Amino acid sequence: METKKIKFSDCRSEFIEDTFQIVQVRNHEILDNWLQQKNNIKIDNIETTLLDRYKEILIDNVRTWIERELTEYFIAPLFALVNFNTDKFKLFCRRISATIDEIELYGEPDAIIATGRYSPKLPFFCLNEYKRQEENRGDAAGQALAAMLATQEQNKNDKPVYGIYVVGKYWHFMILKDKQYAISKAYVADDKEIFDIYKILKALKNIIMEMTNYKL
Repeated sequence: METKKIKFSDCRSEFIEDTFQIVQVRNHEILDNWLQQKNNIKIDNIETTLLDRYKEILIDNVRTWIERELTEYFIAPLFALVNFNTDKFKLFCRRISATIDEIELYGEPDAIIATGRYSPKLPFFCLNEYKRQEENRGDAAGQALAAMLATQEQNKNDKPVYGIYVVGKYWHFMILKDKQYAISKAYVADDKEIFDIYKILKALKNIIMEMTNYKL
C-alpha cells in the first residue's frame, strides 16, 4: 500500500482523532503537574521588566502582525529569555516526520525542543504552532497535535510529548501521552497572565532537564 503524505498544516483535530484513535480528555495529571509547577517559579526584576515591555509591544501590534512577526517580535524573545539551549538539548526549527499506519505526517513546526547539538535527535519535548489572531485559518490545535503525534512515533518511548499552540495573544499548553491528549485553558499574553506563561515555559525547561538528567 502506498504511503499517504499529509502536512501538519493540513491536519484538523477531528482527522487526527478519527484516524489515529486519539482521545481528548478534559483533565490530565501530566498537564496539571506542568501547569502547577509555575507556582514554584521565581521571576527576577530584569525578567519582570522585559516581560512588561514584551506585553506592551504585543498590545500595540497583535491585531496587525502576520504570523512571522508575532513569532519574531514576541514569541521568540520569550523563548530566548527562558533559554532552552544547553549541552543536552536545544531549540530547533527543523522538519520532522513519521509514518503511522501508512500515513506520513510531516512538516516544520515553528519550534521544537530536542536532544542533539547540531540537529534534533529526540524531539520529544515540545512543539509549537503559531497563528495570527485576526483572520485565523485552519486548526492550530490539530496542527500542533499532528506534530506531537509524529514526535511520539519517532521516539517510540513512553514519555509524554509537550506542546504549545498560540493564536494571537492566546496561549494553550498541551500534552500527549499514549492515546490521550489534553489542552489547557487559554492564557492571555497581553495582561498579567504573561507572567504565568513565562513561568510555565520555565517549568517546561525544568521538566526537560529532569528527563535528560541535566545537571547545572
